[in-house]
Amino acid sequence: MARPRRTWLFVPGADPRAHAAAARSGADVLIQELEDFTPPELRARARALAPALYARWRAAGAVAAVRINPLETCGRDDLAAVLAARPDVVLMAKVAGPEQVRALHRATRGRVDLVPNIESAAGLVRTLDIVRASPRVTAALLASEDVVADLGTSRSRTGEELAYARARFLVECRAAGVEAIDCPYTFSDARGAAADARGAKRLGYRAKSLVVPAHAKPVNRVLTPQPAEIARARRIVAAFEAARAAGRERVRVNGRLVEVPVYAAATRLLAALESEA
Repeated sequence: MARPRRTWLFVPGADPRAHAAAARSGADVLIQELEDFTPPELRARARALAPALYARWRAAGAVAAVRINPLETCGRDDLAAVLAARPDVVLMAKVAGPEQVRALHRATRGRVDLVPNIESAAGLVRTLDIVRASPRVTAALLASEDVVADLGTSRSRTGEELAYARARFLVECRAAGVEAIDCPYTFSDARGAAADARGAKRLGYRAKSLVVPAHAKPVNRVLTPQPAEIARARRIVAAFEAARAAGRERVRVNGRLVEVPVYAAATRLLAALESEA
């Protein structure tokens, strides 16, 4: 059974209390954050915690991940310490070009997934090249605070300042066939986090990053197909297949005209549920 990867929670790298809270949060992917969430003077301590930490997170049913600094800063020191702990996923901060991903690919081995983090306008406009730079890139993540700072604006609860970046990032990831992870909601209220996740889902996102453990469960609920969605998908599949068997090219279901793209989306949803069952 494949573990779902809906919610990606960043966790301070050297804080055992935060590590324990993350394990209880219900987030699908737990990320030991060695960049901004770990001051430079604490990074050696954080790296030393990695083996026991990843084992603990896996035992809690989560995917164990780490976010390293760019290789051109102290990312190679991060990798040298944590790769022996066998993280499932390595994310790298501040990726602005494909050459950084190619270097990360060379510096890692085995089956570890790579997830570049896009945190600037320069990175955003090169997303397609970035995510195609290694066959082990399975997803990419869009940051929020660094992107809005690079754009010369500030973060709001409603997120208008990120509207273009989020839409473009999703399109480029889809074109490359990798998962697009939406930027985190960086305010504390769970209601706002759920609303932000609903907006992301409406755009087409199936995964979202988090910085607040309490956001994991409400965001998971938003990103998990609900019974009504599943029932609607089954009706669409059944009706369309019956129409095709009768020689018709489309069918109307509950007032909606169902053609091949709608049918394909419904079959993808049902297939994803089967893969996680």
